[in-house]
Amino acid sequence: MATVTKLNLKEETGDCHRLEAEQSEAPAEISDSRTKRVVELGNGSEVIYMPRFLNYDQSWDFLEYLNKNIPWNRPTIRVFGRSCVQPRDTCYVASEGLPQLVYSGYQPHAYSWDEFPPLKDILDAVHKAFPGSRFNSLLLNRYKGGDDYVGWHADDEKLYGPTPEIASLSFGCEREFLLKKKPDKTSRGKNTSGESPRKRLKKDAFPDKHSFVLKHGSLLVMRGYTQRDWLHSVPKRVKADSLRINLTFRLVL
Repeated sequence: MATVTKLNLKEETGDCHRLEAEQSEAPAEISDSRTKRVVELGNGSEVIYMPRFLNYDQSWDFLEYLNKNIPWNRPTIRVFGRSCVQPRDTCYVASEGLPQLVYSGYQPHAYSWDEFPPLKDILDAVHKAFPGSRFNSLLLNRYKGGDDYVGWHADDEKLYGPTPEIASLSFGCEREFLLKKKPDKTSRGKNTSGESPRKRLKKDAFPDKHSFVLKHGSLLVMRGYTQRDWLHSVPKRVKADSLRINLTFRLVL
C-alpha cells in the first residue's frame, strides 16, 4: 500500500472523531479477541457491534487509500417518484457473474475485487472474524460531512435472500447509526391494553429503537430477519463536518 500521510486526515476529522489517545498507543489487532456487543432484536433478528475491529493505524491507512483510490460517484436516484442526487458518494464491487444490483432506479457499475487489493484484505479479515460468512459484494459509501446521510431503509432486495447478513465497516468521523422497528401491520388498530403481564414483559425486552455510535475502525453486523423487520439510517448531523467512509459487505445469491 502507498505511504500514508495520516496527519492531514486526522486534522480533517477533528473533534468529530473523538478517538481516545490510548488507542494509538495500544491498538487492538485484528487477531485480538475484540469486544463484541450483541443486541438481540427479537424474532430472529440480531446486531453485533465491534467498536475496535481494526487497529488505529490500519484504520487510518485504509481511510487514506479508500478516499484517494476508489472511483467515487454521486448518482442521481429516484425517491418516491422524484429524481434527486444521492446525498453521499458511492461505489460498488462484486464478484464476477452475480446478478446486477439496482436500487432507487440506479444500477451501479460493478468493479472487480482485483482492482482494489486492500478491499480483499479487509474482506478476508471480516470472514475470519465471522466464520461461515461468505460475502461476495461490497457497497462503499463516502460521507463528506454532516449533510451527507442515508435515510430510513431496509436492505431487503430479493437478490440478498430472506435473511441477509450485512457487515458494515466504518472509517473516519464517528456517525450515529439508528435502528427502528417496522410497523407491525397485524397489530394496527388493535387494542393491546388487555395483554397479559408475561406478554408485555416479553415485548418490553426488545425496544423498538436502537442507536450505535460507529467509531473509526468499527464493525457492525446485522443478521437474521433484521432487514425484514427493521429499518436503519445514518441521519444528518451538524457537528459531523468531516470525512467518513463506510463499507457494507453482502452476499448476493
